[in-house]
Amino acid sequence: MSDTTTSRRHELNLYRRYFNLVAAGRKTIEVRVQYPHLADMAAGDTICFRIKGTDETCDVLVKRVTAYPDFEALLDGEGPANVNPAAGREEQLANIRAIYPPEKEALGALAIEIELLE
Repeated sequence: MSDTTTSRRHELNLYRRYFNLVAAGRKTIEVRVQYPHLADMAAGDTICFRIKGTDETCDVLVKRVTAYPDFEALLDGEGPANVNPAAGREEQLANIRAIYPPEKEALGALAIEIELLE
């Protein structure tokens, strides 16, 4: 019998502006598309965020993962200040959609509640 409660470690890239907010403990919701490789992410897992092309990393604990049909529903459900305390809702929506085109958003959105690990 296998242990299904084992926590997993995920490695994900982040842009510097978001990495800095996570590393400062100010960003508590990470937004991702519902890609198949993230389907098993759950509370108790850890994420190692990395700025692509660097050795800079930041570890966080996954507290909760919530699926939404799109980015607008995610921002409304989670609160824009938790996703990016440095930008308003409309700016965030534009920034997220600049990263993820409509065909990616159509997969659904994930709100990953995170807590910085010291």
